[in-house]
Amino acid sequence: MTRRTRMWVLATGGAGLTVLLALACFRLPDFGGANHPYGERAVRAALARHTANVVSSVNFDQRAFDTMGEESILFVAVLGTVVLLRQTRGERQHQPEAAPVLPPVRRYALIALPVTLLTGLYVVAHGQLSPGGGFQGGVVAATALHLLYIAVDYPALERIRPTDVFKLGDAAGEGAYLVLGIAGVLWGTSFLANFLPRGTFNMLASGGTVPLLNAAVGMEVACAVVVLLAGFLDQALEIEEADGK
Repeated sequence: MTRRTRMWVLATGGAGLTVLLALACFRLPDFGGANHPYGERAVRAALARHTANVVSSVNFDQRAFDTMGEESILFVAVLGTVVLLRQTRGERQHQPEAAPVLPPVRRYALIALPVTLLTGLYVVAHGQLSPGGGFQGGVVAATALHLLYIAVDYPALERIRPTDVFKLGDAAGEGAYLVLGIAGVLWGTSFLANFLPRGTFNMLASGGTVPLLNAAVGMEVACAVVVLLAGFLDQALEIEEADGK
């Protein structure tokens, strides 16, 4: 396919998308109006299913299938990165000398690491109750581990970050989401239906399948970010052996 043909295909698709978006805009309620039927229905559905955080109810209950797609995009992106950045023949890892770390920076990073990790886990666990959830908490938890890179050096990070384990965790998080979806079918409802008991409103064990799906996404996102950053950081240390030496 020539460049000219690709541009025509892009232009045609873009024009069609523009028309669809323009037509959809005519059906939107007036800006600042009081009529918001989707929001009202979403809030009612969330409260009826004992999920205090309406956003999590939308993500993991009312539109859980869409969230599965978003999670899968991250999973495939990480998989592609691992394949593209894998060590090839003629490459070896070079360990540069560790740069000196200022004592205040080291002290702050070592103190912040467990606090940040605990915060990330808290955000994941309480996603059905308060703002946050698996996506946000997973990123925070993954970031916490990399504070060791700032506080000490890269080998110290590698010791607490076995990439093979995190790759399995990434796949397990993705698989757990699918298993919970299939469980709804086996229960006699539908794929990703909220079939578990709702629990007591505003309590940790509430929302039915919402906290479980939240946990699955948190695990997948945290492990995916760790694997993704490991690929880029390792690639920065890869050097090509000259003349096969």
